[in-house]
Amino acid sequence: MSDHHTRTSKFLSYVLRHEPQSIGLTLDSEGWADLDALIDGARASGQQLDRALIHAVVAGNDKKRFALSDDGKRIRAVQGHSTQAVAIAYEARTPPAMLYHGTATRFLASILAEGLRPGQRHHVHLSENLATATEVGRRYGEPVILGVDADAMHAHGFAFFQADNGVWLTEQVPVAFLHRLPDA
Repeated sequence: MSDHHTRTSKFLSYVLRHEPQSIGLTLDSEGWADLDALIDGARASGQQLDRALIHAVVAGNDKKRFALSDDGKRIRAVQGHSTQAVAIAYEARTPPAMLYHGTATRFLASILAEGLRPGQRHHVHLSENLATATEVGRRYGEPVILGVDADAMHAHGFAFFQADNGVWLTEQVPVAFLHRLPDA
């Protein structure tokens, strides 16, 4: 992805996940924003967007962070929202037996004391594979990978959801369902 596409992706993440009001944008409860309103709001705040650039960023984003509506008139971030205006109604799904969470060593003591909590987001984000979890952990420092016994959690009544980009979501992961994987 080019530097321009990366900057645009970060801008879209910011306004579609966290601060739509910063450019006068309104999201519906499923996180959708009118594409023309996004372009107009971005322009008014000094960010030049057009449909071609947005389509290129959505198509080129390896993590599939964004989705366009079938009619191409709306856009949303598929998960990671901190704004309370958005509450995407994901359908509960049966998770794989094991999921993974990447974090940094500096957060480990807190997590092992309190479990995984969503923080500013609506859900804890989990991955089906170690490589993705490791990549996420590296964003925050020296990575640590935690295994999540999703099968046992599900058996105990915890709900799991899967975002359009494959990320698994749950409201929390209690310590009893976590274990640290050996360093790679």
